Amino acid sequence: MSTQTISLTLVPDNAQRLSNLCGRLNEHIQQIESFLTLKIQQRGNIFQLSGTETAVNDGSRILEALYSATASGNLLSPNMIHLALQETKNLAAPANEEDSEAVFIKTPKSSIKPRSGHQHQYVRSIQRYDINFGIGPAGTGKTYLAVACAVEALIKEQVNRILLVRPAVEAGEKLGFLPGDLSQKIDPYLRPLYDALYEMLGFEKVSRLIEKNVIEVAPLAYMRGRTLNNSYIILDESQNTTTAQMKMFLTRIGFGSTAVITGDVTQIDLPKGERSGLVHVSKVLEGIDEIGFTYFNSKDVVRHRLVQRIVEAYDDFDRNSVSQLAAQDSAQSNDREN
Repeated sequence: MSTQTISLTLVPDNAQRLSNLCGRLNEHIQQIESFLTLKIQQRGNIFQLSGTETAVNDGSRILEALYSATASGNLLSPNMIHLALQETKNLAAPANEEDSEAVFIKTPKSSIKPRSGHQHQYVRSIQRYDINFGIGPAGTGKTYLAVACAVEALIKEQVNRILLVRPAVEAGEKLGFLPGDLSQKIDPYLRPLYDALYEMLGFEKVSRLIEKNVIEVAPLAYMRGRTLNNSYIILDESQNTTTAQMKMFLTRIGFGSTAVITGDVTQIDLPKGERSGLVHVSKVLEGIDEIGFTYFNSKDVVRHRLVQRIVEAYDDFDRNSVSQLAAQDSAQSNDREN
C-alpha cells in the first residue's frame, strides 16, 4: 500500500490552542498516530502527515475538527481524542439518502450525536419503530442513546412518561436482605440510567420528575399485569431476563409507547441452566419488519480506549476456546473409532 505525505496548515496560528491540540508531551498527536497508523510532524501551525491515503485524510480531518474544538477554550483530553477518532474511523456509509442526514438527539443540557455507523443505525431505528433492540458489548452507547431518545421524546411531549426497567439479578446477595425500601434496593442496579438522566436533564429536574412519577423506576418483576400507554420504556441489562420475563415485558407495551431493550449476551448472570430471554427473543422476533435490531461490536466502544481492546481480547479468547473444544472432541471421536 503506497504512502503519501500531505501538509496541513491550521489557522489561526495560536500557540495556546496548538498546545491544547497536541497535548502534554504531544500525547494527543501520539494517540492519533497510533490509532490511524500514520506519522505526524509539527512545526508551529504546520503539520506534515505521512501514511496511506485513508490514514492521512482521516488524520487531517481529525486535526482540523479538534483544532476547531479548541476555539471554545475547553481543554482536550485523551478520552475526547479517542471519541473523535472512533467517530471518524467507524462511521459507516449511509444506506440511503435519508440516513445520510446527520442525526442529533436534542436534550435540555446538550445535543448528542451518534459516533459510529451502528449508533447511527440504532438511533434511526428507534425513531422509526415502536420496539427496538440494542445488543452488544459494554461501552457501545446502547443505554445512553436510549435514555437520550427518551428524554427528547418527553421534552417534545411525544410521550407522557419514561419508565426505566431492569431485571434485579444479584451477585451473591438477595434484594430482600438489602437495607431500605424498594427504590433504595433497586437504585444501584439502575445507576447507569440515572447518570445519563442527570447529564441530560440535571439532578434537580430528574428528582422532580421522579416525585411526579413522570420518570418511573421499576424492577422487571413489577411490570406484570400493567399496560403501558404513551410511555417510553427502557429495559436495560435484558440479557438477565428469562424467556418468560421477556415475553411478559413485550406484551405490556400499549398504544403510543416506544420500548428500547438493551443488553450484552456475553454478560449473562442468570442461574446455570436458565435461558436468556434476550438470546431467545432475538431469534423469535428477528423476522418481524416493524421491530428494530441493532448489533454492536467492539469497534463501537466509546469508553476508554482500553475497553475496546479488552472486549476484542475476550472475543478472541472465546473463539479460541470453542476451536480448542471442537478439536478435542474431534480427537476423542477419532480415538474411539480407532
